[in-house]
Amino acid sequence: MNVMTRASQWGELIRPDRVHGSIYSDADIFEAELKQIWYKTWVYVGHESEIPERDDFVVKSIGPQPVIMTRDKDGQVHLLLNRCSHRGNQVCLADKGNQRTFTCPFHSWTFANDGHLIGYAFPDGYQGQDKSQLGLGRVARVASYRGFVFGSFAAEGPSLEEHLGGAAETIDRLLATSPTGEIEITAGFLKHRVKANWKFILENECDGYHPAFVHASIFSVADSGIGSLYGAKSTAVTRDYGNGHTEVDLRPEFRRIGKPLGWFGTNTERLSDYAGKMRTAYGEQRADEIMIDGTPHVMIFPNLFIAEIQMFVLQPLAVDDTVQHVTALQFKGAPDMNRRMRQQTMGSVGPAGLLLADDSEMYERSHRGVLMREPEWIYLGRGLHRERRDEDGYLVGHATDEVPSRGIWNHYRRVMEAL
Repeated sequence: MNVMTRASQWGELIRPDRVHGSIYSDADIFEAELKQIWYKTWVYVGHESEIPERDDFVVKSIGPQPVIMTRDKDGQVHLLLNRCSHRGNQVCLADKGNQRTFTCPFHSWTFANDGHLIGYAFPDGYQGQDKSQLGLGRVARVASYRGFVFGSFAAEGPSLEEHLGGAAETIDRLLATSPTGEIEITAGFLKHRVKANWKFILENECDGYHPAFVHASIFSVADSGIGSLYGAKSTAVTRDYGNGHTEVDLRPEFRRIGKPLGWFGTNTERLSDYAGKMRTAYGEQRADEIMIDGTPHVMIFPNLFIAEIQMFVLQPLAVDDTVQHVTALQFKGAPDMNRRMRQQTMGSVGPAGLLLADDSEMYERSHRGVLMREPEWIYLGRGLHRERRDEDGYLVGHATDEVPSRGIWNHYRRVMEAL
């Protein structure tokens, strides 16, 4: 099919309880998504802790576009495009490092790490040329929320705070589980590539209907109680924060159990150093409340997934090709907690891990499935009859209900209708 040209046509593909299968598989729709979502809205890029020192840099991405995240000599963070303004060659060949300048290997044009052109070889050939007009391309807007760096190619639009809305509280909640109120992204990233559309992954991150079945084997082998969190009798809820942000809020279940660090499958005796620092930082009562609640399970549209002990970043490369970048979260000042988070991350989503392997198989099967002619629609009506508003006005449903998917598609339609 051809890419949409009328706003009303998106309504033909996205309905309150279902979406058309072609929305996952049509290459023209993917190109429209790049324009309307990835190159216009706020997209998570990286964390400030990945470039802690002046002149540090790390290569990230916004959709298929490589982006260099730098910290200049004054400590300011920039998001630069990895393309020489002369002949288009890549100026940065390393994944990360520390340097004040980037020199193009083709014709030796040199740029400062804030993107400005410093000079070029044989300058007599450029007499009268204004260097200020020949710097590296840059992401138009850069903003950070508590260390999480987002970028938008659109020069104008809603602020980052407006984009995050109520989902910002989930980041606050994450940082509260650190005794210093800070996290560090220092464990390194694994890359998982699947032959599937990125929206299958986007939806699945806060889908509470599948864990009891897709992950039954790892839950049983590990003798884990996680499966029951997503069972029919669970008190956990799914939540739609608006703007495409969604959550599986497991706190009701953890509060019912009432054990500090029970959310992590352990106790304060085994992580006594961490628990002690938390109680020193917050006081015993508040620290225990935080350690009972645990970290959030939230998908921040379109690409940042905070999954209790891990963080995933989605990168769409093509309509049927997506990379998930995953790392273990690390709490500043909590070495015993961090060691266990790294170990559990490797066990669940590492090269020999079972959890992400389960999901990846489902993504690829789903993508192959929507290429078939019948049935044309993907049904997302579970729990529609019982969704409700919570005390903050957000739509919520049972842990297994498809409130998050419907929320994602409502936002997606509004964004795409602005085409």
